[in-house]
Amino acid sequence: MSGRPRQNGPAQAKALQFKLVLLGESAVGKSSLVLRFVKGQFHEYQETTIGAAFLTQTVTVDGVTVKFEIWDTAGQERYHSLAPMYYRGAQAAIIVYDITNRDTFERAKSWVKELDRQARKDIVIALAGNKFDLSNKRMVEVEEGSAYAQEHNLIFMETSAKTGDNVSNVFVEIAKMLPKVEPKPANNGQTVRIDSDQQAANGGGCCAKN
Repeated sequence: MSGRPRQNGPAQAKALQFKLVLLGESAVGKSSLVLRFVKGQFHEYQETTIGAAFLTQTVTVDGVTVKFEIWDTAGQERYHSLAPMYYRGAQAAIIVYDITNRDTFERAKSWVKELDRQARKDIVIALAGNKFDLSNKRMVEVEEGSAYAQEHNLIFMETSAKTGDNVSNVFVEIAKMLPKVEPKPANNGQTVRIDSDQQAANGGGCCAKN
């Protein structure tokens, strides 16, 4: 199977659109992963997300164009109550933890449990151990992350937003798992239309994210 990110341009065929949400603790690098995937960029000091940010990017898998509508959620505890607004109806999720911070791995497990209880039953979930470039400081072994993901039927990869390692690959693997038909809305008939790529909200202080 082939898969690659594709910048938005003249479409030869209608893209299948899927809502994807990123979840995880603050400073694990969610925003940096999205920035690397969408724009091929990395900022050593990334502004902390407030609420959520919205971007889009497409990948092509076996000739099928998949457009991800990506919601990058804030990781601070005070925004936890807002998370269901973003993962409700999502066809895919990436739960991110920092391999140098064990607490973020434990929190990632809590997100998996929450999605199991409250997200749609056919959601495709990937577990991403970020900051692979700091593997000499790791506190979570790759075998542990892989074993947990296998136990819970999750896609698993270790990634680095800083170097780009596996960033596109995790989105491509999700695209391979999604149905290649137009998804049915799961928002009780409510339609939300975003006219252009934009941040729904951002700002705040700075913290290093890989």
